[in-house]
Amino acid sequence: MTIRTILVDDEPLAIQGLELRLQEFDDVEIIDKCQNGREAISAIKTHKPDLVFLDIQMPGFDGFSVIQGLMEVEPPLFVFVTAYSDHALKAFEAQAVDYLMKPVDEARLADTLDRVRQRLSEKRGVEEVEKLKEVLAEVAPESVDAMADGGAIEPSSNRFEKLINIKDRGKIFRVDVDTIEVVEAAGDYMCIKTGDNTLILRQTMKDLEKRLDPRRFQRVHRSTIVNLDLVRQVKPHTNGECFLVLDSGGQVKVSRSYRDVVARFVH
Repeated sequence: MTIRTILVDDEPLAIQGLELRLQEFDDVEIIDKCQNGREAISAIKTHKPDLVFLDIQMPGFDGFSVIQGLMEVEPPLFVFVTAYSDHALKAFEAQAVDYLMKPVDEARLADTLDRVRQRLSEKRGVEEVEKLKEVLAEVAPESVDAMADGGAIEPSSNRFEKLINIKDRGKIFRVDVDTIEVVEAAGDYMCIKTGDNTLILRQTMKDLEKRLDPRRFQRVHRSTIVNLDLVRQVKPHTNGECFLVLDSGGQVKVSRSYRDVVARFVH
């Protein structure tokens, strides 16, 4: 799978630096480079790339304006590139796959491209299913009716990540998703807790949820996700709330509004 990519930045040196780092990835093909937002919109509509690395701070037409200018077409995946960390939240609200701080860190870039590959795989998987439905509608319409009546297939666990790279305290940790007990939101950061360690990941709760299998990882509070495979006991509490006791002995409170969700998974 080749990732057809456009680079957008008003600083030529920034484009050169990112282009140099991307040369290490054989599946990334740079098909165009743009120095302002208007050029970017035109290039994206013309080339229909898979991925765009988009500078946020550009004179006149910034990165968010580029996305606004593409509302009438199917947009590519975006990775925002910025020198200012306070743009991160707005970047995720704009449905960016990720954001990178300048100068771009090589390990962080590799992690971002892993996420891009996963998103593209999911997207292309959906497209293949739609094509299959079109064919079935012509040769076996009863099969399409059966799917519409509830024959939907459970999401494949292969869609979701098995390892998550987390850069914390100057080191990169490769965390086996199976070992994650709890994920807790702390502002713009996620606290990833395993049985014997806690790591900090800069990402939104909404974006992290997309990477985890919902048949195992469920939100039990507005700011807490739990690995239900590692729940060993449910302890009732007052006001309709309860506590989940985990393998490590830790406890997580389940808010009343999420109790019904957990009850479907914990027996």
